Amino acid sequence: MGAHLVRRYITERDTEPDPAKKFEFDSQFGFGERKEREMMATQEQMNLAQLPLQQRDYCAHYLLTFMKCKRNNWPNFLACKHERHDWDYCQHQDYVMRMKEYERERRLQLRKKRIAAKAEAA
Repeated sequence: MGAHLVRRYITERDTEPDPAKKFEFDSQFGFGERKEREMMATQEQMNLAQLPLQQRDYCAHYLLTFMKCKRNNWPNFLACKHERHDWDYCQHQDYVMRMKEYERERRLQLRKKRIAAKAEAA
C-alpha cells in the first residue's frame, strides 16, 4: 500500500512524478491519435445546481442527473439506484484513468533516465 511513498521519498526520487505538478511529457506522446476529454456539464449547469468545487469533475453530468432524480423521487431515495451506480462507475473510471496516466508518466521518466545513462556510458 505504501510502495509509491517508498519510491517517492526513498528509492526513485528523481523518476517518481509529483502529482501536485503538471506532467513533464506530452499527453499525445506515444499515441497516434488520442481524443482529449471534455466536460459534459457546463459551468452554468453546475452553478445552478450549486455543486461543490470538489465534485466539478468529468462525472458532474452523472451527479446532476442523480441529484435531479433524488429531488424528483423524494422521499423514495431508493428509486435512484441506477443513477447512483452510473455516477459511482464514472468516478471509478476517472480514478483508474488518472492512475494510468500517473504510471505512464513514471515509466516515461524511467525510460528517459535509462536512455540518458546509456548515452553517458557510450
